[in-house]
This record gives sequence, structure tokens and C-alpha cells, in this order.
Amino acid sequence: MVKTILSTNPKSSGSNPATGRSESETPSREFPLEKLRNIGIIAHIDAGKTTVTERILYYTGTTYKIGEVDSGTATMDWMDQERERGITITSAATSCYWRDYRINIIDTPGHVDFTAEVERSLRVLDGGVVVFDAVSGVEPQSETVWRQANKYGVPRICFVNKMDRVGADFQHTMDMIDERLGAKSLNVQIPWGVEADFRGMLDLVEDKAWSFSDKQQSKPEAIDIPPEYQDQFQKAKAKFLEKLAENDDQFLITYLEGRAISIREIKLAIRRATLATKIVPVLCGTALRNKGVQLLLDAIVDYLPSPDDIPPVHGTHPRTGETVVREANDKTPFSALAFKVVADPFVGRLVYFRVYSGCVKPGDQVYNATRENKERIGRLLLMHANQRHEINQADTGSIAATLGLKNTFTGDTLCDISNPVILETIRFPEPVISVAIEPKTKADQDRLGQALNSLSEEDPTFKVRHDKDTGQTLISGMGELHLEVLVERMFREFGVSARVGKPQVAYRETITQHVKVEGRFIKQVGGHGQYGRVWVEFEPAKPGEGYIFVDGIRGGTIPKEYIPPVEQGIRESMGSGSLAGYPVVDIKATLVDGSYHEVDSSDMAFKMAGALAFKEAMERAKPILLEPIMKMEVSTPEEFLGDVIGDISARRGQLEGIEERGTTKIIRCTIPLAETFGYATTLRSLSQGRATYTMEFLSYLELSPNLAEQVVSKGKVRTFGV
Repeated sequence: MVKTILSTNPKSSGSNPATGRSESETPSREFPLEKLRNIGIIAHIDAGKTTVTERILYYTGTTYKIGEVDSGTATMDWMDQERERGITITSAATSCYWRDYRINIIDTPGHVDFTAEVERSLRVLDGGVVVFDAVSGVEPQSETVWRQANKYGVPRICFVNKMDRVGADFQHTMDMIDERLGAKSLNVQIPWGVEADFRGMLDLVEDKAWSFSDKQQSKPEAIDIPPEYQDQFQKAKAKFLEKLAENDDQFLITYLEGRAISIREIKLAIRRATLATKIVPVLCGTALRNKGVQLLLDAIVDYLPSPDDIPPVHGTHPRTGETVVREANDKTPFSALAFKVVADPFVGRLVYFRVYSGCVKPGDQVYNATRENKERIGRLLLMHANQRHEINQADTGSIAATLGLKNTFTGDTLCDISNPVILETIRFPEPVISVAIEPKTKADQDRLGQALNSLSEEDPTFKVRHDKDTGQTLISGMGELHLEVLVERMFREFGVSARVGKPQVAYRETITQHVKVEGRFIKQVGGHGQYGRVWVEFEPAKPGEGYIFVDGIRGGTIPKEYIPPVEQGIRESMGSGSLAGYPVVDIKATLVDGSYHEVDSSDMAFKMAGALAFKEAMERAKPILLEPIMKMEVSTPEEFLGDVIGDISARRGQLEGIEERGTTKIIRCTIPLAETFGYATTLRSLSQGRATYTMEFLSYLELSPNLAEQVVSKGKVRTFGV
């Protein structure tokens, strides 16, 4: 469930000693666009995103008690499963106020299984704060979220967290940002001390040192640069100015003139280069020890974009296909993107949306341009975790939720009826693992469908399908943890108890030889009997051709009305082969001869004759088992190439080629579907989580005799996961 935390009227909240200002100075509503920030907190799991967000909430006066992830009291992690596991599962958004600016923040999950939450968040945000562990540096999921931010052109700043830990290395983390992420990092600070001696940071922009206390309510103290750090500071400052000049032409002129450069000029240059995604400002601190968060808030305000800084949103007209431009302005026609659907147990179906232009009020009729239907806006809500606050308007730049939209889903565009537009939708990765699910009791069966439908509406990476070949209901997701969490949610939120197993491989059977067989169905039990007799030639068809039936009757040996029943009898019998009961594919049946009785022949008799002919052919035409083969593409850093290829070979995979894209190797191969169970987990283990893969069905190929014998002898289907 998305948790959008947008604070209520801050004027009624009193003051917070940690902020250094009265809450009454904070505007409560209708912020100018230039004083609005929509940002996301993104990173690898355990880098400290939620801890950073909790401190932001405290120091901006939104909360008056710091929640802790480890103790299960974090405001942003409100779901029971999040508090029990100590991880963020769903994206959680909040609003706070700093220096008369309103900052809307979304705290996203760090686990790769919940990457869709990052995807949907970055699509509707204007800027990002990427948190790194000072010891681990750039971790696997950091690379993934960085690529996602690149896809949407999101300007970002970096916060190197946990500087107090043993092994913390600020410069090494910056080097990894440059090398592994292909970014141009610009450190606006250097650490003052490290590990247990980490005291604060030296500010390269304002030429001062910031000293922090571990106490929550203490404010950072600005002092002169300590003498013992003067040489290090001056070298870092010179490098800082040079790098900034390289990435901002306007600042380059000032830099070359050799005159004194003001703090304002430096900040404006950093802001211009950041918005152009030429550089990434880097800060440091330790959120758990309450050091550096206030300066991070300053950087969010100073360097990240407002809705007014980003280019006008472009869309297409739903009827003409022409490009439509929407300016970020309350007076322009309304347009918004729905980015989350939530089944709230208290208020019902909530749709979360980001307003790109215009404004909307409760009761307004809007147009869902994606699905071409009209919707009525119900109550408008801003939410603080799982608490709701009703508002009377959502204007440009707002992130809000509404009730009453019955046919609006993730990625849909809501707009003004007389000025329709379709905005770019959200593209989610395809699921990589599937399991079978079945209800434990009859009562659970009725509720299971509803639960699966609600969860698939909420999470576009959660897919549900029914396999007609195996009779199983299959659920697919981004990983084993993803599916485990969803199944647990079924029980807790919908009261559905279900058993989860492994889905079955949909093997096939076919024949390998040409045979001519007779099918006879003759019965006489008083009165009219049953008479049907046919001769059919069966032969293998080309792979993928399926079932081919040819009418080869000459001279009317079988009346025309009895030929379709023969074809039907063969077709229906193909649902179960003679080896292990799997469906039969790729055969050609030619009806060449037969005989009939003027009284006893019937459609049923010839249908049975066709079925008997098929059964006889399957016994004599040397049937074989076919297994589904998948086309797979694996992207991996070069250092893991050998291990990944070795694992593919061990899974009976066939290598087709290797391509190079930068520092990444792309392996193209084919692999049996039955061998892909658990592959997502194995690949992450082999590559430290840095490799990814995609897979799609290619064809059916013969299963080797020894494996086919195992399948037949077990008398049941092997299991797999994709």
C-alpha cells in the first residue's frame, strides 16, 4: 500500500527547537511553484533511506519524536510486515516545510523485489536524493535506481550516510559514483573526521565547518575551518571550483575572471548544473547520529528543481495523436497522472495522482483519457502514513489521493474533459518468478479471486493467470520475497489462507513417424447400433504448426456430414497423449478411407472412430516429450561473466552470443523452462545482485530420453519458476 504522508496545517504545531524557527513562519497552503520540491529518497537496501526521512520529519517539525527502523517505530514504515522485517516494502511519501519551502518526499523501498515502487515514484517526482552507505559505497540496487532516474531524467543529489561506521570512506564512495554509475560527482562538503571521530563536515560552498552533537535537539554549529584542516580544505576547494567551472559555462566566465566569487554565485551555478544533470552534488553525514540532515535539507531547497524548473509536460491528444504541451500553472487545463491504486480497508479504493497542470476540487468531473471514460472526483485526501487528512483542492505540483474513481488504474491520465491529453504512462519490468497458489478451504476460494484482483490492481508487477494446461492459478512477481509478502498480505488484509507451491511445466507430446491406422467403433445392442470406421494417416508436422487435418476422402466412402465429427474426435483426444498425459502438438492427420452404415452410422460413432484412430497412432508412431524452451538475455558486469555462463551451461542452456555494452556484457542464450526455477535468486548470488535478465518463450524442443523417462516414470509434471 502506498503511504503518502502530507502534513496538516503546520501553523498549529507550535515550534521545534531543532529547526531554529517558529512553525508559524511556515506557509500552510498554496505555495508558489518555485517554493515547492517533489523529491524521492532512493538507494540500496539498508543504506539508511528511512532513517534519513525520519530525521527530516523531525527537524522540519512534522513529527516530534524520531521513529527508528530497528525498533519498529518508524513513521514511514507503518505496515506490520515492514516493522517486523525492518525493511521498506511500499513507497511512503511525506510533506514537510523548511525555510518557507514545501518539500514533498517519497521514501522508496531498497530491495530489488520492490523496484516497481521506485519506478512509479520517479515517474511523478522532479528530483531525487540518493543515499549511499559510506562503507559499502555504490551497491547493486543503487545501480538499478540510478538507471531508473536516468530514464526519467531526474536531477539528483547524493548523501553519503553512515560516516561514523568503521571502514567509512567518503572519497572511495565518490569514486564509485563516477566509475560505476557514470556520473560526475561534485562534493560540496568534505568530512570532518571519520568513523568514531566523525564530527561534522567542512563546507566548500560557504567556507565554514559545521559541528554536530549526537543530541537530537541540538542545532549544527558553524565555526571557522580548523587550522589542521586548512591545507586539505584549500586543495578540495580549488578542485571543487574547477570542476564546477567545467560544467557550467556561466560560472566558467566568472571563474576565469579571477575575481572573488560569492556564495550566491556558487549556489546558482551548482543548481544550474544539477538541473541540467551535468553534475551530482555530494554531501555526507550520519542520519542515525543526527549529523548532516539539516544541511541535506538546505541542499534539497538550493539545488533540486521545483515543478516550475522542469520542462512543460508533453502528451498526445487521444483522438488526433498530436503533441500537447501542458505548462505547470494553476490556470492551465487540468492534467494529472495516476501512479498508485490502493485498496484501503477503511475508506475503500484510493487512487494517488500527481497534478502536472491546473487544479481539481472534490466533486469535479474529470476525463480518463487513457480509458476514454468520465470520472467524478470524490474526497481529496492527503495522508500521513496510514492516517488521512481531507483537503479542498489539489493544485499544480500536488501529490494527493482521491476516492470515487472506479475505472482508473496505475499509469492512467486524468485531465480536463474539454482539453484531453494522454501523458506518458509508467512502464514496469516484467515479473521474473512464478508460483502456483490454491485456497486452503472452500470459504477461502471465494475470497481468493477478490484478493488477487485487488493486489494486482495495486501492484503492476504482480500478475495472475490461469494455466489451462495444468489447471493451476499462477501468480508472478519480481522475486521470492515479493511473492511472500503478497501472500502474507492476502491473509492479513483479506483473510485468505492459501497454499503456495511450484507451478508445473507444461510439457507437450508429439509423434516422430508416419503411420496409417484404422479406427473402428461398431456396437450393436438391440435396435439401432453404432457404426463408424475410418482409416487415417498420421505424420509429424513442422514445429509450431499445431494440428493439421486433411480431408482425403475420394468416391464418397464416408458421407461429408461425418467428416467433421472425425476431425473433432481427433482434436479432443489430443488433449492427452500416451506417454504421460500431456497435450499433443504438431501432427498432421489425413482421413483417407472408411465405411459407413446407412442405419447405424452417426456423428457420435465417427467421432469415437477418430478418437480410437488417434489413440492407435500414438502407440505406433514413436511419441516423444517436448519441453518449452525460453529465449533469455542476461546483463552482467564483466567480472561475473564466467560464473554466469557456467551456471547457464549447468542448466542445459545453449549460448548464442555475447555482446558488449559499455562495461556490461550481454549474454544471449536459450534455456529449458524447467531449469529456470530459482534462477533470479541464483543470478543475484553469482553477481552480488548486479546482473539482471529477461526471458520469453521461444519454442518446444524434444526432451532428452533420460529426462523424458524421469518425467514419465514419476507420472506427474516437473516444477519450475520463471
